Amino acid sequence: MVTIEPTGATKRARSVPIRVAWGVLGTLLLVWDVFEAAKHAGWVIPAAVLGAALPELARLAGLGQAHEPGRLPPRAVPLYNLLHRPLPPFAIMVVFSFLGDSPDDIAAPFTFGMSWLTVIALGRALGYGLRAPDGSLR
Repeated sequence: MVTIEPTGATKRARSVPIRVAWGVLGTLLLVWDVFEAAKHAGWVIPAAVLGAALPELARLAGLGQAHEPGRLPPRAVPLYNLLHRPLPPFAIMVVFSFLGDSPDDIAAPFTFGMSWLTVIALGRALGYGLRAPDGSLR
């Protein structure tokens, strides 16, 4: 089932338990993001902001290309889908968990991945996900 937003954007209706699970994960990650940024400060704060912005920067790949309201320009879809998969940020978190001599060495890249995963989880909780080749939600 597809619902139409007032702005013309479409969201795919997912089962309520799955969206709630994404919402719980996103909320926990958000709290953890804020905790890590406050605890470590320094480079962790810009890393967290960049991680939160990165998934949406894929939209810039479609600037200047015609598209229907609520759809992503087709040129931006592959990058958008890559940046909205949970595996890359999760892999960054896992890899950097085992690197470095102290928690301060890994805090910035770990928080970057965690912020990125937070955006994905909260987007999925709101019913957004990957895009079809024509830019519509799958």
